[in-house]
Amino acid sequence: MSIAGSDSGGGAGIQADLKTFAALGCYGTTAITAITAQNTLGVQAIHAVPVSVVEAQIRAVMDDIRPKAIKIGMIATPELALAIGQVLRAYPEVPVVLDPVMVAASGDRLIAEETVAALEESLFPLSTLLTPNVDEAALLVNQPITSLEALEQAALVLQQQGCRAVLAKGAHLSGDALSDVFVDPQGAVKHLPTVRIPTANVHGSGCTLSSAIAAYLALGLTLYKAVVAAQTYVHQALRHGSHIRTGQGSGPLNHFFEPIPQKTDELD
Repeated sequence: MSIAGSDSGGGAGIQADLKTFAALGCYGTTAITAITAQNTLGVQAIHAVPVSVVEAQIRAVMDDIRPKAIKIGMIATPELALAIGQVLRAYPEVPVVLDPVMVAASGDRLIAEETVAALEESLFPLSTLLTPNVDEAALLVNQPITSLEALEQAALVLQQQGCRAVLAKGAHLSGDALSDVFVDPQGAVKHLPTVRIPTANVHGSGCTLSSAIAAYLALGLTLYKAVVAAQTYVHQALRHGSHIRTGQGSGPLNHFFEPIPQKTDELD
């Protein structure tokens, strides 16, 4: 299940999450937290869904379909963060991947300090994995990050402050050779190197990565193997979408470059 905002342009948020789930052979469900008027050029408007409606969506899905993994994306208010945490505490066996959407591509801050505090209090302890990018990690540890070493230190701080595991994404650092930093629940650090793909079509890549990790967890992979598999999937989706023109700005990934048939429980 994805608990996140809707992107009318189809490249990020709920839409990217559902495409990713389907491409990896999973059945996706949703709880929509906000509706955005958005395209490849940016966001024009945001309408928050009432907290009670978000809660009802989560309970409706959990009471019937019971997802095997949950991805959480856009959370706009502290009230919503606290409410989601309260609901999910009833399902401790379901792994949660939290993608803390806090900073826009322009560098602008998207959520207030009180919402960040609510995320840290209510959702960080429930999350199997936190997936901040460089700007989000810098905001969370309250210091600039300009190197891979600083990113690693930020990931360690976040893990020590209560997150079970952290995947700090290094794509916003300079240079063609990239590396994400994974800190496991025991505090061990692994660097996951990759190569920057020359493309403008990167809209929704963070959403896609976190939802791919959730999908692989639902399919039974260990956390580390799910992270590695998701990184490979996103890299291929970026490469296969680099030549496609969708809109006038930053286009989406090619989620369906090699779709996998749906895997699900058989009827008795």
